[in-house]
Amino acid sequence: MKAIIALLPGDGIGPEVTAEAVRALRAVASKFGHNFIFEEADIGGIAIDKTGKALPNETTALCKQSHAVLLGAVGGPKWGPASKVRPEQGLLGIRKELGLFANLRPVRHFPSPSNHTVFRPEVVQGVDLLVVRELTGGIYFGEKRREATWAMDACTYSEAEVERVVRKAALLAMSRRKKLTSVDKANILETSRLWREVTERVVRKEFPQLELEHLLVDACAMYLIQRPSSFDVIVTENMFGDILTDEASMLSGSIGLLPSASLGEGRLGLYEPIHGSAPDIAGRGIANPYGTLASAAMLLRYSLGLEKEAAALDEAISQSIQNGVLTADMRQASPLSTSEVGRSVETLLLNLPVV
Repeated sequence: MKAIIALLPGDGIGPEVTAEAVRALRAVASKFGHNFIFEEADIGGIAIDKTGKALPNETTALCKQSHAVLLGAVGGPKWGPASKVRPEQGLLGIRKELGLFANLRPVRHFPSPSNHTVFRPEVVQGVDLLVVRELTGGIYFGEKRREATWAMDACTYSEAEVERVVRKAALLAMSRRKKLTSVDKANILETSRLWREVTERVVRKEFPQLELEHLLVDACAMYLIQRPSSFDVIVTENMFGDILTDEASMLSGSIGLLPSASLGEGRLGLYEPIHGSAPDIAGRGIANPYGTLASAAMLLRYSLGLEKEAAALDEAISQSIQNGVLTADMRQASPLSTSEVGRSVETLLLNLPVV
């Protein structure tokens, strides 16, 4: 297969972790006989410094002409909240431009010789859940106003926006353990009451085989800590999904482990770790690249349709973690570097038997 992959390293540790994902993808191409062409462009703070825009037109054009997009991270203290143009506008903008309304964030527990989670083993044993976060609506994209003594952020959703992301989540649940948990705040918010009504209608009519559970967001936050292995697929709105997945990352042991895939109606998707740009450790070679490596596996699976290759990369990641190849956020004693993790995954991947 020949595929063009748009590479958007971004800011902070973004270039470091994406370099390791590219290393892994090149190993996949070599092992399985593919031709992956990487075309790089700017987004976020680095794009602001070069062009004055967080999302240059050239970057959008490249992404639309590619088979998939791999992104590192955006942001940093140099471009603070008071800035007229902020790096995060580039990230929100590219999601909107590409029509990527569903953000998939898988959460798994990876056993390793080092107890790298804050939870007892019996709590995290068997954790394998998927959060599907609505990505282009809600309070992040609503009307915003700021006056001298007050501010406003509007949260709006249409039936169509809810329907399409719930349908995407339900289809994914059908391929897993057939349980869907919809998260809202229907006791308070009108948007959540709409969310619950639409979810109920779509699932009962189109996916009667699914077990459907409704949870308020505060209850879900509690149950993610109390009984995380009871969840299969969680679907929720933009801001709730953002917050809940950062919480859920601790079930894996580090936010540096969590990947994501942002998908729309077609095959084109954007893949990135859920962590930020971590400017305090940028350039030190200690960032955790596993989330970006796992995002590359999702890229293979969802945009390129290469399930065998994706499974091989996932297996190499799991073996590397089980072998104790861990960065400082997961192991305090004798941590390994970003590139050492990347080399470990590359070596394991190339040595796996081709099934």
